[in-house]
Amino acid sequence: MTAWLRMDGGDVILNLHIQPGAKKTEVVGLHGEALKIRLAAPPVDGKANEALLAFVAAKVGVGKTAVELVSGQTSRAKRVRVDGVTAQTVIAGMGV
Repeated sequence: MTAWLRMDGGDVILNLHIQPGAKKTEVVGLHGEALKIRLAAPPVDGKANEALLAFVAAKVGVGKTAVELVSGQTSRAKRVRVDGVTAQTVIAGMGV
């Protein structure tokens, strides 16, 4: 298993490092024990968090309601829960 991903029952928890305000939204690679994601959305009024959840849902192939921000509402370090997927699906979807 990877340091940025762990299983929690039937869900997957992702440890992410977010860089908001980037030129484009993309998975960059590892940042310590977190997966680094650049977001084109600005860190204003929760727009970056909304963009992050939509991006993760699209990459993993689940609906937006299956992705939840667990912690890090105002931080670059975030924990995201993805319901009903396997670790292998998340790793493949994120391209890591």
